[in-house]
Amino acid sequence: MALQPFHVAFPVDDLAAAREFYCGLLGCREGRSSERWSDFDLYGHQVVAHLVEKIDGAPTNPVDGDEVPARHFGVILEMAQWQALAERLEAAGVEFLVAPRVRFRGEPGEQATMFFRDPAGNALEFKAFASDDMIFSR
Repeated sequence: MALQPFHVAFPVDDLAAAREFYCGLLGCREGRSSERWSDFDLYGHQVVAHLVEKIDGAPTNPVDGDEVPARHFGVILEMAQWQALAERLEAAGVEFLVAPRVRFRGEPGEQATMFFRDPAGNALEFKAFASDDMIFSR
């Protein structure tokens, strides 16, 4: 069975800033939209920014020495895509919550990872594995 695109919705407090971030910086194509929400094509997945008045806090959880935002989303990329995105974000001066690095080095599930926030404070994680069979390895 082919992998199906996922759908995730998240709050933003500035839809124009969300469009600039997701389309301009991350390179997403914008889909349907209204004055209160916008769909984005994030590597073939449908992510939807919903305009809200207030965004709540962001609890964290320790993972391999980093404080990882408990609420986050992202995409598993091929390693070359991950490296290109990391370079683009670094060149743009993005402030990382977890700078691009390899976690669980030498262990099952070794992965390249990075965390950063969109303009509304939503945490995103982009990761890559040397091989897809490592995604769920224990």
